Amino acid sequence: MMADMAPADAGLQLPAPTRDSDDLLFAVFERRKTTRDIRPTPLSMQQLSNLLWAAFGVNRKVGPFGAPGRTASSASNSQEIDLYVALADGTYLYDAATCRLASVTEGDLRALALTPGERDVTAAAPVQLIYVVDIHRLTHTVGFEEPGLHDPEVQKSYYYVATGLIAQNVYLFAAAHGLAAWFHNCDRAGLAKRLGLNTGQRVLFAQSVGYPALTGG
Repeated sequence: MMADMAPADAGLQLPAPTRDSDDLLFAVFERRKTTRDIRPTPLSMQQLSNLLWAAFGVNRKVGPFGAPGRTASSASNSQEIDLYVALADGTYLYDAATCRLASVTEGDLRALALTPGERDVTAAAPVQLIYVVDIHRLTHTVGFEEPGLHDPEVQKSYYYVATGLIAQNVYLFAAAHGLAAWFHNCDRAGLAKRLGLNTGQRVLFAQSVGYPALTGG
């Protein structure tokens, strides 16, 4: 063996992460977790507004390719993910540009945002975020027209990543504000029908958000 070649099992020992008590971001990462048991206590409108802004709000008036910048990135700044917000009184579409919830349908659709076998676990969560992709925004992007934006398999990789980035923002917001969050599957067909989606829109996943269930002690 040559002297400058390291053994195959050699590695690098990293120092332990620095836990700086003044580093608020590090503290949030330490608290980030999935919590399925969620109380039905509603969030205030201010809490909901802050949550949605953190998830996928506008944080710059001018971002990539001249379109507004968002708190989560997307391919060519296509912003192809829509956030539907299912509450007890109805379901709404989040309009990040105007910081507004547009009414989509009346009635409580929160149970549809869970898979059938899990509806008894977190059906009481006050907020269900429903992630919907609009393929038209990828094929008619405001940004760079790369060929992959027209390839269904590449599109899928892009919108799944975009959804994950938004969902992680929700997790971090929840960790910072004492809330519970759980990212999960949902009744895609049932939601698509009730939300009146077109053929270019697809329900992807959902995320329960609220206060963690009370425990004894």
